[in-house]
Amino acid sequence: MENAIALSNADYCLLDIIWEAQPVASPELCRLAEQKLGWKRTTTYTVIKRLCLKGYLKSEDTIVTASIGREQARRAEGEQVLRRSFGGSLPKFVAAFLEGGTVSDAEARELARLLEEYRWGRDG
Repeated sequence: MENAIALSNADYCLLDIIWEAQPVASPELCRLAEQKLGWKRTTTYTVIKRLCLKGYLKSEDTIVTASIGREQARRAEGEQVLRRSFGGSLPKFVAAFLEGGTVSDAEARELARLLEEYRWGRDG
């Protein structure tokens, strides 16, 4: 596993805005966070500072950019849920996710394709 990424919900919400708008000036980021999240300017700056300290953001001359990508963060979030809630068991996760629901033929084919692809590795 790559270096553990630990994101709070607030961290992820702000990163989501940054991924869409970067590079973004911090005053504009505050405006976007107020518009999309209802945050005050001080809240946005607190989260920016925390994300910079964690190494997930860069803020240079008031321009903010993400140091981690959306897929990297999603993967880390998924791994965290898998470990915390399902003891690291992918089959338990899938079973819980599918409990009481149905899977279309297209979804079943896509899942089978993904499992086969990752079973042998992406290259082979």
